[in-house]
Amino acid sequence: MINRRNLWFVSLVSLILVLSIFYISMPSDKVENLNSEDVTETKTVISESTALVALRVEDDEKVLEQMESLQTILLSETATSDEKNAAYEELVNINLNKGLEEKIQENIKQTYNYDSFVKINNDQVNIVVDNDKHSNEIANKIIRIAQNEFDVKKFITVKFQ
Repeated sequence: MINRRNLWFVSLVSLILVLSIFYISMPSDKVENLNSEDVTETKTVISESTALVALRVEDDEKVLEQMESLQTILLSETATSDEKNAAYEELVNINLNKGLEEKIQENIKQTYNYDSFVKINNDQVNIVVDNDKHSNEIANKIIRIAQNEFDVKKFITVKFQ
């Protein structure tokens, strides 16, 4: 069994790992701006709309709550092995969905240079694209990009903001 101290340690190490990967994957010009920024001069760079950021924060909070409840089931001494197995499978499913969401967002960013938010719920995929121009052709192409990531048909919606 994992005790709370080990769980916190693993969480902190994974957070450090994610932040270091984020720092490494940043374009070099942004890293230089971060390193050479003066205290008196502040630069504000906003690359995404606030709507997408709000959607991401809200989704992250829901996912964290769900993961915490599943982890308490895993760490519970009174839970049966079936409950623990179901909680573990759900955690694995959450992680797989997060990976697919990020992959679809990267594909949209690389193909069309649009920021997007992707949320996968069972057989539904909701995509919010940060673009004022509403184009059915681009929406269809984004749906094809998203569907290529799945083996089975999904109900995919695209919304432009």
